Amino acid sequence: MDAGCPRLPDTVLFEIFLYLDHADVLSVGLVCQQWRAVARDEFLWKELFYRYYRVSRDVPRHPGAVSWYDEFQRLYDTIPCVEVQALKEHNDQVLHLSFSHSGCLFASCSKDCTVKIWSNELDISLQHSSNMRPYNWSYTQFSQFNSDDSLLLVSGVFVGPHNSSSGEIAVISMENFTLLSRVRNKPYDVFGCWLNETNLISGNLHRIGRITSCSVLWLNNAFQGIESENVNVVKRLFKIQNLNASTIRTVMVADCSRYDSPDLLLDYEEQLAASSTCPVFDLGSDSEEEEAKPKLPPEPSVQELPDAGGVPAEHGLQQLFDDIMEGRVRPAMTETELETKVAELFVRNRTKPPEPNLLPTDSNSKTKYLIFTTGCLTYSPHQIGIKRILPHQMTTAGPVLGEERRSDEFFDSLDHVIDIHGHIIGMGLSPDHRYLYVNSRAWPRDCVISDPMQPPPIAEEIDLHVFDLKTMKEVKRALRAHRAYTPNEECFFIFLDVSRDFVASGAEDRHGYIWDRHYNICLAKLQHDNVVNSVAFSPVEQELLLTASDDTTIKVWRSPRAVRIRQARRPRPRKLLFSWLMNQKS
Repeated sequence: MDAGCPRLPDTVLFEIFLYLDHADVLSVGLVCQQWRAVARDEFLWKELFYRYYRVSRDVPRHPGAVSWYDEFQRLYDTIPCVEVQALKEHNDQVLHLSFSHSGCLFASCSKDCTVKIWSNELDISLQHSSNMRPYNWSYTQFSQFNSDDSLLLVSGVFVGPHNSSSGEIAVISMENFTLLSRVRNKPYDVFGCWLNETNLISGNLHRIGRITSCSVLWLNNAFQGIESENVNVVKRLFKIQNLNASTIRTVMVADCSRYDSPDLLLDYEEQLAASSTCPVFDLGSDSEEEEAKPKLPPEPSVQELPDAGGVPAEHGLQQLFDDIMEGRVRPAMTETELETKVAELFVRNRTKPPEPNLLPTDSNSKTKYLIFTTGCLTYSPHQIGIKRILPHQMTTAGPVLGEERRSDEFFDSLDHVIDIHGHIIGMGLSPDHRYLYVNSRAWPRDCVISDPMQPPPIAEEIDLHVFDLKTMKEVKRALRAHRAYTPNEECFFIFLDVSRDFVASGAEDRHGYIWDRHYNICLAKLQHDNVVNSVAFSPVEQELLLTASDDTTIKVWRSPRAVRIRQARRPRPRKLLFSWLMNQKS
């Protein structure tokens, strides 16, 4: 027993520890032999863990943890919550951050219309800045490194009227920072993404009616200005019909081959109650079509049309027009309802059926999923669409405009749809591509959308949903802590990021947030002076996190453990000065 350390009953000692600060727990452990004896008591550490972090006792210990002591230490010592640097080279709102796969570089996009490349060394420094204003860009909004970090995709918005939706994607070489190619992108919030090392996906939007359109997703070769005229540099990937003013936005690619070796499994919790889960609809099976079809709000002003049951769409359209002319549709349809009905009937027999057996069965499968936000009821994105990309579609070689499809198949159908019942404002994949994390702002329960141009009001609380892309089911309860305040028409994307053990997100409440993926608990709030738009974990060091804000700064956060290690590596000037003075005296 250490001198001066009174002997206390274990129960009393433990109750004291329950209310100690993290640092106090460590300091007690350094000076008290009695604490050292208690420190390895698994029961006490388990109780301390559950009570301090307020974790449900149904949640088991992290599968990678050796003991509850180690787990408690992990959560207080490895969270990137210590600000170590503030980067102020941007002079306007910073909108997005992205790391290279090696973790050596990261890129930032801003309303100042530059994309900046940073070197991630002991102290982060600016390596290059590209101004996109000469290309008639208004601002840069998104970036992504390709898989070998040799190219950077940068997405931006064109200068134009306030309601303009046009954008562009630029490809920059990381070897000499030259601009290799530029690709049109509409709407601009498709953002764009890499499919593989040399091919990227962009979007285009074609208006058909006032609230009806079609989105075309294109596969583009990054070296368009270099390739021969005899080689295809662009190919249509998918063409999808949009109803009720919805459009495809925010595309990303998930690699199915990683599913059977996940970094972390999230399947310990009981199934969520039906009232709190987001319904998932599998559109790939004819036998379950009626059961899987989403239950849309009733349309009392429109007479239900009989099931076509294989009747050609032209006959259905003719029947609809005859019913309208002869007054058999009561009450009369609005212009919006009529346009939607006509579009649904027109596309019925002009859509390629969904791919069967969406879920991958071969662990070595080269199949990838194209994931994007979409909708069916209103213009605000409230659904996640999933479309399988087959191996032969992953190159621009072959037919340029989809000549392989039958002439009467104008559109591609979605293989899977996830209904969020709210406005989607962010998406991110786990490093193993097994789980999809979705930021959304919920609609009121049981709300009915009668006008697609008037979506329901959205909640201030942001829900962070988690979906297992192997089973296409929601797992865990939605995470909450962060908030947003803008209404539907002003709502903007808040980027989130996922590491092996943590998930982080920005928010409009001037904070970034970090949660533990296994325990579903909020671990840290990271303060800024304005909206936090984006967060990014280093892919090789999850104890390093970046946050970007409307306050024009990028903040660098490291864990307490990483800070101690970095300080130990630095020379100590006081000791050097003392040694110099002693040498001078001698």
